[in-house]
Amino acid sequence: MAAPKVAVVGAGIVGLSTALCIAETCPSCSVTVLSDQFSPNTTSDVAAGMLIPHTYPGTPIHVQKQWFKETFTYLFAISNSAEASEAGIHLVSGYQVFKNAPKEELPFWSDVVLGFRPMSRAELQKFPQHRFGQAFTTLKCDCPPYLLWLEKRLKATGVQMYTRKVADLWELHSEYNVVVNCAGIGAHQLVGDEKLFPVRGQVLKVHAPWVKNFIRDGDGLTYIYPGIHRVTLGGTRENGSWSLSPDPGATKDIFDRCCSLEPSLRGAQDIKVKVGLRPSRQSVRLQREVLSQAGVKLPVVHNYGHGAGGFSMHRGTAKEAADLVGECVAALQGSSSRAKL
Repeated sequence: MAAPKVAVVGAGIVGLSTALCIAETCPSCSVTVLSDQFSPNTTSDVAAGMLIPHTYPGTPIHVQKQWFKETFTYLFAISNSAEASEAGIHLVSGYQVFKNAPKEELPFWSDVVLGFRPMSRAELQKFPQHRFGQAFTTLKCDCPPYLLWLEKRLKATGVQMYTRKVADLWELHSEYNVVVNCAGIGAHQLVGDEKLFPVRGQVLKVHAPWVKNFIRDGDGLTYIYPGIHRVTLGGTRENGSWSLSPDPGATKDIFDRCCSLEPSLRGAQDIKVKVGLRPSRQSVRLQREVLSQAGVKLPVVHNYGHGAGGFSMHRGTAKEAADLVGECVAALQGSSSRAKL
């Protein structure tokens, strides 16, 4: 058969990474990214881009660890290359502090990040409200630069990108052999996934160049994540809220909570407010499906529902999705060769 045509729906971190993995692992495929929004207007552009996993209750821990490890290894290599600055990827050290010691003193990802250890008594003195803490070094992606870097890599490998709103995956069946659904929160409407729900996140991006270390409250709700140019302060977790309008009350609350962890932030300037909807479900939906109408079949690979863990897991899930696309293509080629016999 001619070069199989693959459409990836969605141009956030998951969509672009999946398209890149498909282009790398299936070089015979012609890959196209279709999305109604590209950077800087995606949910991924709002994300802090810190590689600190959250846990999916419906996904086995060993699978989550593999996704995280592949993502960390991939980004760590970029951080040690001449492309680090353009891609917006850098190492950042800091602290995760707890008011009470957590049930698990060693999270599943503790041996993937660098130098994970309990905080010393002297380090904890900076946080009088907290009784336990962990220090480690991880990676941070500054989101718009990283998305633009991915787009540049895609163009270099011949991937096409078009602004297009896809209302139904089936509308692509006459143009593409395989469709990959990376629509994020858009999958709620696109494929009618009732298990997918928005968790509204509001963050502040501030100018505070003296803040060099990250600080994260143990429950993950309050955090200070320094990037190359701006510091991200967070956050909120509002289940089921679809509102993209900034909430001034939440802005004040986030700022006050972050200042209680790092009082010097009172001097932060140029505060910008951003809102995004995390595409959340009990587990990432990463699977093959075959849609069929009137005897016509359309192989689909789903890769969405990463919630707050998109950056931490994106490369690992993209690789797995690309493998599933490879299986779809092999099945198509097998059936076309059988048809010729």
